[in-house]
Amino acid sequence: MQRILVVEDDLQIARTLRDYLEVAGYEVTVVGDGSAAIASFRGDRPDLLVLDLGLPGVDGLDVARELRKTSATPIVMLTARGEEADRIVGLELGADDYLVKPFSPKELVARVRAVLRRTAGAVVGAEVLHVADVEIDVPKMRVRVGGQAVDLTPSEFELLTTLAREPGRVFTRGQLQDALHGVALDTADRAIDAHVKNLRRKIEPAPGRPRYVLTVHGVGYRFADA
Repeated sequence: MQRILVVEDDLQIARTLRDYLEVAGYEVTVVGDGSAAIASFRGDRPDLLVLDLGLPGVDGLDVARELRKTSATPIVMLTARGEEADRIVGLELGADDYLVKPFSPKELVARVRAVLRRTAGAVVGAEVLHVADVEIDVPKMRVRVGGQAVDLTPSEFELLTTLAREPGRVFTRGQLQDALHGVALDTADRAIDAHVKNLRRKIEPAPGRPRYVLTVHGVGYRFADA
């Protein structure tokens, strides 16, 4: 059974999310502040974190920043409607998805399932992509660049795989958003840009002068031709 850590200081929201996730078949732990979230995460090693950004004490961005130092465990953020800047920062820190309050608990469950499917890397048959000096083992979710292993979050991995499967093809931000989430999100363009920024920082020799993930101005992105 996959384990979910819910970090939410509103008890009513936390209980509702716990109930819906448990009915969906997950084992759920709930904590109400950032310090407890970090301690619980390190002790239990959950499969996914549902993280409210507006926490007392250590806020959600600080929690994400701390956990991303050592872990690529998927993070689904919960934010208030007026916190667009925080959402972008959270995505840049490596969060995989987000929901804006108020939201449907059923949608949260659907988002969790989608992110965990990406984490599992479930594909039919073995698939290893080789483009330039980038190697992507899709079933195992492993990436090597120039022979060196690179750790990516699930969303970064899905983004890289989508681009690298068709080198030279130009993808709009909307198409990439669909590949990551299957649904359109508000601030979608900026969300994709944040993921691309993170991906470049990890795989590009010089992120400011990208060799692999190239910008097509006014349209989106493409992976460099092999």
